[in-house]
Amino acid sequence: MLKVYWGSMFAQKSMALFREVLRARAARKKVQCFKYDDGRYAKREIVTHDGLALEAQPVPDTDTLVAAVDPDTEVIIIDEAQFFDERLVQVANEWADAGRTVIAAGLDMDRYGRPFGIMPALAATAEEAIKLRAICVCCGDEAWISYGRATTTTEQKEIGGADKYEARCRRCARKGPRATAVEVPRFMR
Repeated sequence: MLKVYWGSMFAQKSMALFREVLRARAARKKVQCFKYDDGRYAKREIVTHDGLALEAQPVPDTDTLVAAVDPDTEVIIIDEAQFFDERLVQVANEWADAGRTVIAAGLDMDRYGRPFGIMPALAATAEEAIKLRAICVCCGDEAWISYGRATTTTEQKEIGGADKYEARCRRCARKGPRATAVEVPRFMR
């Protein structure tokens, strides 16, 4: 089975992976967790924005990921899937076809509203694609996008957290920089 969690930043995608790992371990499945090696937070952990951590092996590309998966692993967890190359779509489906469970999480769009990397293809080939939403920091509605704060690059890949991005609904994203904000609980960011 292939399952994909996708959505904007602060939508609790990593938290969803955390729950999936707990369930798989409770079922006594052999689980391996991987994350794209992006240099944020802890090197060998998937860390939620509210500080929960899950041990994970950082990998810089799909080839390294494939080499790191043990032959007897039943559940493969992949965080920040949007940064991997298109080969991950093929590999994830091959693992699922072989009876493994592959659960990936990643951003659906970049800060400009463009589909992000391989995520549309990964979601399209998954048995389950779950779109998660954060809370807009400006008005409290459901967020639509990871709004890039004062950025000078047009590159799709600019690694950052709350220092560079905030969750925004469509209306507030179109307004530009904000003057006011609603207080969004830390666990929802």
